[in-house]
Amino acid sequence: YLADRFVEGTCPKCNYDDARGDQCDLCGSLLNATDLINPRCKLDGNRPIQKESKHMFLDLGKLQPQCEAWFEKASTEGRWSANGKIITQSWFKEGLRLRCITRDLKWGTPVPFKGEWEGKVFYVWFDAPIGYPSITATYTKEWEKWWKNPKDVKLYQFMGKDNVPFHSVIFPSSLIGTGEEWTLLNTLSTTEYLQYETGKFSKSRGVGIFGNNVQETGVPPSVWRYYLLSNRPETNDSQYLWKDFIARNNNELLANLGNFVNRVIKFVNAKYESNVPSLESAAAPTESDEKLIREVNDRLKLYIEALDDVKIREGLRVAMEISALGNAYLQENKIDNTLFAEHKDRCDRVVITALNLIYLLSAVLFPYMPSTSESIARQLNAPVRLLSDVFAVDSILPGHVINKAEYLFKRIDEKQEDIWRAKYGGNSSEPAPEDKKKKKKSSKPAAAPVFQGEKPEEVIALEKKIEDQGAKVRELKAAKTDAAVVQPELQTLLELKKELADLFAKLTV
Repeated sequence: YLADRFVEGTCPKCNYDDARGDQCDLCGSLLNATDLINPRCKLDGNRPIQKESKHMFLDLGKLQPQCEAWFEKASTEGRWSANGKIITQSWFKEGLRLRCITRDLKWGTPVPFKGEWEGKVFYVWFDAPIGYPSITATYTKEWEKWWKNPKDVKLYQFMGKDNVPFHSVIFPSSLIGTGEEWTLLNTLSTTEYLQYETGKFSKSRGVGIFGNNVQETGVPPSVWRYYLLSNRPETNDSQYLWKDFIARNNNELLANLGNFVNRVIKFVNAKYESNVPSLESAAAPTESDEKLIREVNDRLKLYIEALDDVKIREGLRVAMEISALGNAYLQENKIDNTLFAEHKDRCDRVVITALNLIYLLSAVLFPYMPSTSESIARQLNAPVRLLSDVFAVDSILPGHVINKAEYLFKRIDEKQEDIWRAKYGGNSSEPAPEDKKKKKKSSKPAAAPVFQGEKPEEVIALEKKIEDQGAKVRELKAAKTDAAVVQPELQTLLELKKELADLFAKLTV
């Protein structure tokens, strides 16, 4: 028997030619291999032969009232991404159906029954989510305190949108069907697709960079984490671009964060013999110091709110704003040899304030770039710290001795763009799925341009409008709203993206 992924054909719902036997990558529909039009074997291109075989099914229809009631409560009380809600609602709207949970394959978790069930395994997406509680059970015998304790435990899950139904419908239904009290999903953070250069990632075709390739580039994990999280497709598809990858390393990580941390620590190493100056000798705080503390605390509040709302990309953007405030503070106060020689008391105050801000940054950045946070703490000769709700100059104290400065990031040569694009298929990526549909072209708007470096406020504001309008269009489409209503909203989205493209061109001239 062929595994679902080895059966390809035309999707019966959207006519995409390369749908797989388990789902269509274009419209996101979950399929059975027998649903495909003109099915073919991926290995040799021949038409597969159908054979009768006995299987187990989940009767999801019987569980729909309970599952739907749970979803309404969870998606209201928790924080669910718009696409996670829309996909789940569409399943309920169509009505839950029988779902096959076994396969005739050699690899997988065996069905634990004898006779006709021998040689059969559970379907991966029925079996895999059970791994969440079973993995917990390998760490502690008290696993039920986590997985059977909905009053005290909140379950957060993160995934691409194509995995939503397995976690928002099938697995919850399986747990509800046991009649036991399980910890069910509370918050679901899902993404759209990350596209590669001019097309899409394809491991089978060698297009795009994958986990096994990352190490050979020599680029540290923090840079990868930063780029992918700052480019996380939370509301719209986003593009992986080597040019943007290099620019974000050089213009954001190196020029902003790396510059701020390295400049301060090297200065303290050189001028103070690595000793934090005394507050008694420092000048009284000025408006510049108080302004910095106010602005950092404003950003800190926004950062905490973003992570509470599972807005991962926004949290990282705010974190980098805090670093930028630190750089601006150094520029405003002109920290250099002259300040140290002629106004040492003022220099002491600036150094103490900047060191404490760097220590705060180590906590703010930890969820995103833990190795960078650890490096900052190591240079400060301080333990990795927890995040405080308020920034104050009270963590790195006078008399403390810091360690020698280390570079957090290195510049990436722009020439690497062509090298990496050639090596990882950036010039020959597979066309976007829309190009391979047999029927009418998709009216999906083109992806918005990617702005390199720190974004101006006008770009941020326009991107927010695009995100909101995009969510509105998706909701209308998911609800199968009349085309006469959808089209004007779609046109508005297209106009906003054109406006952003025009603004992008203007700002990058």
